[in-house]
Amino acid sequence: MKIELVYSFFINTIYLYRGFYHLKRLIDMFMGFLAIGKNIIKGEVKLKTIGMIGGMSWESSAEYYRLINEEVKRQLGGLHSAKVILFSVDFDEIEKCQSEGRWDEAGQILGEAAYSLEKAGADFIVICTNTMHKVIDQISQKTSLQILHIAEETAAQIKRLGIKKIGLLGTKYTMEQDFYKLRIQLQNIDVLIPNENDRDLINKTIFNELCLGNIRQSSREYFKRIIVDLAAEGAEGIILGCTEIGLLIKQADAPVPLFDTTEIHAHGAVQKALDK
Repeated sequence: MKIELVYSFFINTIYLYRGFYHLKRLIDMFMGFLAIGKNIIKGEVKLKTIGMIGGMSWESSAEYYRLINEEVKRQLGGLHSAKVILFSVDFDEIEKCQSEGRWDEAGQILGEAAYSLEKAGADFIVICTNTMHKVIDQISQKTSLQILHIAEETAAQIKRLGIKKIGLLGTKYTMEQDFYKLRIQLQNIDVLIPNENDRDLINKTIFNELCLGNIRQSSREYFKRIIVDLAAEGAEGIILGCTEIGLLIKQADAPVPLFDTTEIHAHGAVQKALDK
């Protein structure tokens, strides 16, 4: 208990200094190694099976799979890899439901995917997209499994850094509607979004470029400009609230901490799979 209190005090002190962001992550990695190491010695490491609802887009789903397995390898070493069951939907069908406002139909499709994952042996589920968390309640009705919420995982990371005002980039649905922002605001974190013109630009880039695997320097430059604008408005960090944006923008492109939801969600899934 004393060790936990000392660790908590040390981390909270570090959060006061933005320059120590990466040091905090190293410390968390070290603590993770200690926990896993104890279990390995006891022979108690047993991976849960991650159920992934992917394909939205497959570009970011592939990134999820890579990040999950890299994190398992980092924590367990050797030839360890993740136990994953992937249900990949046809994104064209989902995107049409989005653009035409047929969210119930999209929720039905993803709910059936969740049901299939449960029957296939998954222990919990990750929805590999930010936007489709809009229908998480409908999906949950089709499965008894826990669904690891991407916004809640991200909000927890932001809160640990002591950030009170965050910028949000994503699809127009994620930026403009409340289903995502409310999860962040519940942690007493204010959410800033770009102006309408920039929101349209971001949305078009996501669907017309990033979801198709097209990474353009010109798009990177205006994303960087939007991030700078949000920082000037008081954003202490930026949520990359679309699982494709991390394919375009990296920490070196921003003057404030970036919260890559794909990475956060993938690592959260590994922690859950390791029962931590």
